[in-house]
Amino acid sequence: MQNKTNNKTAKRKILLCEDDENLGVILREYLMAKGFDVTFMPDGETGYEAFMNENQNFDVCLFDVMMPNKDGFALASEIRKVNGIVPIVFLTAKALKEDVLEGFRIGADDYITKPFSMEELVYRIEAILRRVSGKEVRNSTEFQLGKILFDSHKQTLTSPDTQLKLTTKENELLLLLVQNANSILQRDYALKAIWMEDNYFNARSMDVYITKLRKILRIDPEVEIINIHGRGYKLIVPNQI
Repeated sequence: MQNKTNNKTAKRKILLCEDDENLGVILREYLMAKGFDVTFMPDGETGYEAFMNENQNFDVCLFDVMMPNKDGFALASEIRKVNGIVPIVFLTAKALKEDVLEGFRIGADDYITKPFSMEELVYRIEAILRRVSGKEVRNSTEFQLGKILFDSHKQTLTSPDTQLKLTTKENELLLLLVQNANSILQRDYALKAIWMEDNYFNARSMDVYITKLRKILRIDPEVEIINIHGRGYKLIVPNQI
């Protein structure tokens, strides 16, 4: 994500695409009252034009799935071709598992089913922004975890004494943990983001990978993954990434 200003009080920019004009106006006004700068478009075509005209200069995209001219999935797919890091949240009445999985496959950061609480929507947006704030870790491929250098592109962990190669799943899971370092990585979010489905077998598989990562990270005793009961995991690192 591009650095748009050094002014820490600058409003976060949201691109809202919603074909229900009444809902769109209500959401825009509510989000603006919460301090966001909102661009509201009624369909996918105008949404894509706004995204490109603003030089991709948005912090979050909120897309309804069922829109005329270009639906939310098609819009997100086109945006992912030009920008792989801007957070995308789908707002939709489509609650089928296949639709949710399709949204995450395209690259969604969250998927909210209508009707929803606008207060919850703001909390989710703020949580996403926390994950991509600071040094914009989504733009990086190298992260310093104490004495360990994690290269998510090469899928390696390097310490002064050794270098270890990670499997694809280990790499993806560690990257999510790093993006939420010293904060909670929600268990259900990780399952949907990596395994595409939250079920017993995938949950057990993730537990196995967490155990493997814990053993690997013992290279530096100050780096650890802790369980947050009923919620998820937290990667503890001794320094800013």
